[in-house]
Amino acid sequence: MTRRWDREVDLLVAGTGAAGLSAAITAKDAGAEVLVVESTELWGGTTTMSGGGLWMPAHPLMAGLGKTDTAAKALLYLDTVIGDVGPASSPERRRAFVHAVPGLYTLLERLGVRWAVAADYPDYYPDKPGGMTGRSIEVEPFDVRKLGDWFAKSRARDGLPPVPLKTDDVWLIARSWSTRDGFARGARFAGRTAAALLTGKRLYGTGTAVSASLMHIVRTQGTEVLLESPVTELVIENGEVTGAIAGGLAVRARQGVLLGAGGFAHNTEWREKHHGLSGWSSASTGDQGTAIELGQRAGAQLALMDDAWWGAGVPMPDGTTQFLLWERSFPYSIVVDGAGDRYLNESESYVDFGHHMLEHNAVPSWLIVDGRHRRRYLFAALAAGGRKLRETGTLVQAETIERLATKLRMDPWRLRATVERFNRFAASGVDEDFGRGRTAYDRYYGDPTVEPNPNLGALEKPPFQAIKLVPGDLGTKGGLLTDEHARVLDTEGTPIPGLYAAGNTTASVMGRTYPGAGATIAPAAIFGYLGALHATGRRSDGQ
Repeated sequence: MTRRWDREVDLLVAGTGAAGLSAAITAKDAGAEVLVVESTELWGGTTTMSGGGLWMPAHPLMAGLGKTDTAAKALLYLDTVIGDVGPASSPERRRAFVHAVPGLYTLLERLGVRWAVAADYPDYYPDKPGGMTGRSIEVEPFDVRKLGDWFAKSRARDGLPPVPLKTDDVWLIARSWSTRDGFARGARFAGRTAAALLTGKRLYGTGTAVSASLMHIVRTQGTEVLLESPVTELVIENGEVTGAIAGGLAVRARQGVLLGAGGFAHNTEWREKHHGLSGWSSASTGDQGTAIELGQRAGAQLALMDDAWWGAGVPMPDGTTQFLLWERSFPYSIVVDGAGDRYLNESESYVDFGHHMLEHNAVPSWLIVDGRHRRRYLFAALAAGGRKLRETGTLVQAETIERLATKLRMDPWRLRATVERFNRFAASGVDEDFGRGRTAYDRYYGDPTVEPNPNLGALEKPPFQAIKLVPGDLGTKGGLLTDEHARVLDTEGTPIPGLYAAGNTTASVMGRTYPGAGATIAPAAIFGYLGALHATGRRSDGQ
């Protein structure tokens, strides 16, 4: 029986984050007819809600920093920090990722993306072989007026007002009223914001700049995007994926189907099965694991399902989770478990922080800060809802460490001993237990006016506050196993003809770690690009 198709295209792309949109742009630029479908009523996915960085080693802007980076140096770094985690991060996939950076960068630049470099942001393990500063890039703040009415359908529409925020703004603005360089950056940011408003522009930075820039290219290319059109079935004929049912339409895909529809961050059943917890995620609510399930039904192999892009999170009264970054790294703060003991380097990369929290079974943990921390530094979660956080018990305050311990149901003398030990480290400048403040990444979110260690400051000045922490995440990192061309592999390790995947729908090339800022979005975009090149018959070097 011959199947009847409602639509025919060359490439069908599911998802409107960095993975899906990069794939759609690449395929269209190669001359293919493309259709993009999105399961929710809003486009942009978790990319829109992210910090917007892309970890792109050996990118073309590196020369302007007066630095030298190479693919070999980047691969040495990846080999060192990731290690052997199986085929999800195979040598072939690592090489494909690194070597594709110039191609994707140049393609998107040619089509209108304005790139910028986060010049001061170090890799998360800068002391490891091949580690360095300056590999993270981003998109310049984007004027969403260019999207017309289509921006009203973006996942950013209900978020922050137009804010032209850039990556290197954050670490300085968070201390804009306590340090000279922070104040200077804050003033520059305020000036940039005011200039945009005066000229009538609606400039958005970070993740919205990425997704909006990509969507603008997609629409300029004339590619159709269908919202509220989930892929519910892959059509398989003679062992090959030839199309899909999306939004009730039978769509034939002559060159393939690419799944870039996110992970399973908000699928409670899967989270409990694979992670042992229901999850506190900052990812898009559309992350239900549907694309992973589709691939699995087609015979795909799964990997890294027990992992996520972990980090510390503050559970907010509205049920969301506020991801925590600089707040735990600034001086005058420590993190303790339920017994009142430190168990990690508070300034370490967020994925390490989350792993250590889970390994130590320290759920919840508590970030304890003294009065100077609250006066000197921005604390995003408390600024968003301090009173309600007190009412829910997420924020606890006392005038002494002992009284705080009692309120937290800890042994007062145990917590006091933890604080006194830490205070001795702050005085000497050396964290003898966990090495806080040792690396350039630790110090990036430190306070240079605090000596002898910018990440250490004694907890001495009341009031003392404790903020509940949970293992939040930026999304899950397990899913369909893919090769260096973004082809989905079956349980025997053989590519499933016609099926591609990228982003959090797949098992991450970064394995169980997080090499640098933007190591989620960059692989999503890169493997979306590589999948589209393969599907359209082009080489990854653009020839």
